[in-house]
Amino acid sequence: MKRNYSAFAEDIPPYSGSKAARETYADLKQLSAIPGHIYMRPELKILPGQRRFSKMPWLVPMLELLPPTSIGHLKEWGLSTVFVLAKNYNKLVHVWESVTAMVELWHPQTNSFIFPEFEATILLEELEIMLGLPRYQRGEEFAISYTVDQINSWSILAYITTKKNDLYSMTSGMHVHLLPIAQCITSQCKRKTTNYTAIAKAAAICIYGVILFPEADGGISFSNLSIIDSISEGMKIGQAVLGFLYAGLTSAALGGPFYGSVVTLELWMGMHIQFRAVEDLTTECKIMRNHSLAYVGGRLHMSTRAWCKTAQVKGIQAWRQYLRSMTVADFDIRPRFMYGRTIHLPQRAGLALRLLGNGALVSYNPDRCHLQCGAARTVVPLLSHFPPIQERKRGDAQDEHDMRSAVVHWEGCATSAIQAEVEEDDEAITEYIEALKKLQPVGGNI
Repeated sequence: MKRNYSAFAEDIPPYSGSKAARETYADLKQLSAIPGHIYMRPELKILPGQRRFSKMPWLVPMLELLPPTSIGHLKEWGLSTVFVLAKNYNKLVHVWESVTAMVELWHPQTNSFIFPEFEATILLEELEIMLGLPRYQRGEEFAISYTVDQINSWSILAYITTKKNDLYSMTSGMHVHLLPIAQCITSQCKRKTTNYTAIAKAAAICIYGVILFPEADGGISFSNLSIIDSISEGMKIGQAVLGFLYAGLTSAALGGPFYGSVVTLELWMGMHIQFRAVEDLTTECKIMRNHSLAYVGGRLHMSTRAWCKTAQVKGIQAWRQYLRSMTVADFDIRPRFMYGRTIHLPQRAGLALRLLGNGALVSYNPDRCHLQCGAARTVVPLLSHFPPIQERKRGDAQDEHDMRSAVVHWEGCATSAIQAEVEEDDEAITEYIEALKKLQPVGGNI
């Protein structure tokens, strides 16, 4: 990956402050005032019906053929949890009514969910822990997966096959098809070839394409292919996964297609909204049997012997009512798996963080979600002057400068340790809630 950066931080211009934010794009709006937002379009059906989230009949048979050495490589690269999710993917049942109701609360200017009393978002640290991905630590910016070069998909796929006909069948336009790759893996496994690393890399493309980067029908984009390919080099892909999910939520919130890791979203909803661990519960929660938490909940201190807080919430109208009237007490602000974890925040007001990916730079605003982060907040932070999602043009000088700027701010970001107890200041909370009312009418429209 080309990262030819000299004088790394010297030519990064200072932020212009709130004035530039106001001049660059409109001030924060209520969800109901955002043009095209599905908050005010309850008749619009965005989910399900999209093949990108359908069952993959070829996935599990292919994974069951993988030789132990290739599976060992996948575990070495940090894919243990995602591998488990992929092996059980055909058993998972997505509750589209709850996903749709959540998307209706997504604010495309802040990249956060807007509830009546608080904001919340999927934190980078939460995603890395839930999916078992290698975790970002300050000082490891060199290991964040992205590239500033144009991407040659054939050079990445060359370790799977060098036959041009096969390469043509695997690619079309700017996407890579997963089924031909899976067929190639199956063929090599049945022939008992010993190219275990190549088989593992090809399997990683299929696993990540289904679980983390579902975009086109049974395929992934060249930019995400490059991200996946970097895992064998020890690169950290959490930012790319989260940024892609944020972008998919924004697309769906504005009436477009939903893409990104719905498995990650449902894991997050399960830990914060749907389930609560109960030590002395003697029976299994039937609702969790087909939930992704049933397969990876152990690492999150969650078992199937849990209490489902939303067992009686059924149908889109009920989910809308439940989520749009949710209080802080109903939302598990700090799940047990986050106790003692260090999270990364903007260094100070105006120094925004952006998630790095090959497709876009996506604004990351954990400091808005003060209860999740444990940081006192008396007013809603100002928007950065950067756009919420900035599409990238790899190979462009301005793009390289923008990436360098984003990396510098991660290099100097602040950190905060999550405590088990939530400390609240009544006056600060009251002021914060008043500010949130400007984003969403309390109670909302159903």
